[in-house]
Amino acid sequence: MVKIRRPAVAGLFYESEPEILKEQIRQSFLHKLGPGKLPEVGQKFRADILGIVSPHAGYIYSGHVAAHGFYRLSEGGKPDLVFILGPNHHGLGDPLALSSSELWETPLGTLEVDLEVSKSIIEKNKLISFDDVAHLQEHSIEVQLPFLQFMYGNVRIVPLSMLLQYPEAAKAVGEAIASVISEMNLKAYIVASSDFTHYESADAARRKDKIAIEKIINLDPEGLFNAVVETPISMCGPGPVMALIYAAKKLGYTKARLLKYANSGDVTGDYSAVVAYASIAFERE
Repeated sequence: MVKIRRPAVAGLFYESEPEILKEQIRQSFLHKLGPGKLPEVGQKFRADILGIVSPHAGYIYSGHVAAHGFYRLSEGGKPDLVFILGPNHHGLGDPLALSSSELWETPLGTLEVDLEVSKSIIEKNKLISFDDVAHLQEHSIEVQLPFLQFMYGNVRIVPLSMLLQYPEAAKAVGEAIASVISEMNLKAYIVASSDFTHYESADAARRKDKIAIEKIINLDPEGLFNAVVETPISMCGPGPVMALIYAAKKLGYTKARLLKYANSGDVTGDYSAVVAYASIAFERE
């Protein structure tokens, strides 16, 4: 029997009916705070972009921000594989957990998990393991999938949930992925799922997030971690973002670029207590 990870937040974070979901994603791209145009996937995989930082709130709040990153990925061409790194909000399962499910399902169909690549990552670092409990209720990876399906149709994925979000753990994840991409000559992207400041005023969020975003753009993972702890910044996915930075540095992607920053107040009109989102691309110079 095929092992399938069923959607946990369809109908909550995004629409559960396929055609309505496709339209919701279309409108994210066309939104006044989105790219303003639909993605056109490049015919050739260009390897000019390694990955993106992407938000994971409900599409009504952050889909237009996420669309900026996915639009940029569309320009780079269709990959063979997408690594999706997400924080573990529920505290369940192993500290650094890959999925052993063969397929992940969304209302738009199923995506194949590349278990051979996943096994290769575990061989690179034993801190990483297979554990499906970590993925059962988690939304941070799941909400990225319909965007990938909308753009690429079928594409293989490697979902990795990070409960452990210290620099050492992020380095283990990022460098293991980078080594596998290089050694297996993979046409791959990395999506690091994270929101930024939670439930502070828009002005406070912008001030704090500017510090974090500067560390990211400067490819400074330890600086990002220290900023999150010391400022403090209620960013929920510093681990995935640090892992992407470590992978980028190992693979020679030396430029990070802010594509869009916004917050939930831009949708609700309430700027007194917002959640903030950023879309950031990691590219070659």
